[in-house]
Amino acid sequence: METIKNQTFDRERALYGSSGIEVIDCAFDGPADGESAFKESRDIRVENCFFNLRYPFWHDDRLKITGSEMTELCRAALWYSHDIEITDTRLHGIKALRECGRVRMQGCDVISPEFGWSVQEMEMKDCSVQGEYFMMRSDRLRFKKVRLQGKYSFQYIEDSVFENCDFDTKDAFWHAKNVTIRNSVVKGEYLAWYCENVTFDHCKIIGTQPLCYCRNLKLIDCELIDTDLSFEKSEVEATITTPVLSIKNPLSGRIVAPAVGEIIRDDEASCGKIIVEE
Repeated sequence: METIKNQTFDRERALYGSSGIEVIDCAFDGPADGESAFKESRDIRVENCFFNLRYPFWHDDRLKITGSEMTELCRAALWYSHDIEITDTRLHGIKALRECGRVRMQGCDVISPEFGWSVQEMEMKDCSVQGEYFMMRSDRLRFKKVRLQGKYSFQYIEDSVFENCDFDTKDAFWHAKNVTIRNSVVKGEYLAWYCENVTFDHCKIIGTQPLCYCRNLKLIDCELIDTDLSFEKSEVEATITTPVLSIKNPLSGRIVAPAVGEIIRDDEASCGKIIVEE
């Protein structure tokens, strides 16, 4: 494998079409303001590099990035690429990852609106994220110990599992399908409306009007904090370990809780059972 060290690149497509190279302690920055540094490349290793230019990794295969920084100006950094490993790296440009497959991320700091759209088979562990519309329309996600702050996250995702995560994000998991969230904290308004086959297992759920218009929704020994107008028009099986402020018109199923402040039944189609077990 050819090694490139301690160089600065600013021209257009600086390393276009490369194969089998290792790039160490390099900077992609400068007055030429060139983009697409590694476009159409294969078998690339990047270590301790600085990216301040646009679109560096498009249409790449077998890419490994470690200990590097992508600034706000490094927008749309990884698109249409596959077999990607990113560790201990800052990704701070908008739309940093899209239309990619077989991605593994660990120990990364992400500040990126519209990150992760239409991504397949992604593992993320021990990462922190800030951004809006995070991971929209992606599938086969496996997240562990991920901290997220943003809005409109995980919309339209499918076939995914989240464990030991901390999510502070409104309108999350809308239209999600075949998803499990375990041992996690999910804080935000209007959680998981219109979802299907979604399970919250030993989670803490915080915020107003969660879990409405759901199909085959399950809650297993979950805490609900400050949750009013919960479960409206939902098909739900739930065991809840904390008092619920209010439950409104569950469509079907069974909800068990130690206390419910208010039960609202003003829709004749509401047939879900609400059982208070002190």
